[in-house]
Amino acid sequence: MFVTTSARTNPDETNKAKQVARTLNLPFIHRRKRTIKSMVNQYETNGIVVGKERMELYKVGEESPFFFHPSSAMFRLKRLQKGEHDPFIEICQLKAGSTFLDCTLGLASDSIVASYAVGETGKVIGLEASKVIAYFVGQGLKEWPNDNVIMKGSMERIEVVHDLAINYLKSVPDASFECVYIDPMFETTIKESPNINALHSITYKGDLTEDMIIEAKRVSKERVVLKDHFRSERFQAFAFQQIKRKSAKFHYGVWEKR
Repeated sequence: MFVTTSARTNPDETNKAKQVARTLNLPFIHRRKRTIKSMVNQYETNGIVVGKERMELYKVGEESPFFFHPSSAMFRLKRLQKGEHDPFIEICQLKAGSTFLDCTLGLASDSIVASYAVGETGKVIGLEASKVIAYFVGQGLKEWPNDNVIMKGSMERIEVVHDLAINYLKSVPDASFECVYIDPMFETTIKESPNINALHSITYKGDLTEDMIIEAKRVSKERVVLKDHFRSERFQAFAFQQIKRKSAKFHYGVWEKR
């Protein structure tokens, strides 16, 4: 993987791209008027483009790049601000001051909504096994242009941690978070936006294990919530109460600490 600039760059953007390369320990390659597709093909590896507005990751053999976008969190927060309900918030039972651990951060849509629910007195930590995704999302949460002060604050308060979920879980004491949340990649593919599909192709491919569930239950103070495809066998396998949602392609499963 390498880092480069946009086609039309300037010294500031070039310096920013070089800093990204240093942070991710990747080579910086000058663009020299080449298309990113030709560079990816020439070097036979993925390329990160650092532009004025955002960073994009172009993967070998794929047309659509990966980039950070708050996605569904934007309209979910707008609905919450209007007093409407969000099933995720209700099932996780998040309120002001709650502590929430997202074991599978991804694009952070659920963590953004969780951060809104727990407010300034709560805490949201998101774990991401992929160093590149963790960096993209961490920077995006801080830098995404947003006129909505409440949403901006919700994004900025999230702490992104680059680590395998199982390693992080084993490192924290019992009952550290009121809610521990797990959203593994679906066993059965659900068609999403091109950006989500690009995320699937570069994310860490580790499976959800019994060891991870045991640790999640230990670390939770009140509950563990699992989000998965409605046909997933993991709800039953790991003793979660499946909350069935009519016409929804995914369901939530809840394990309550007694």
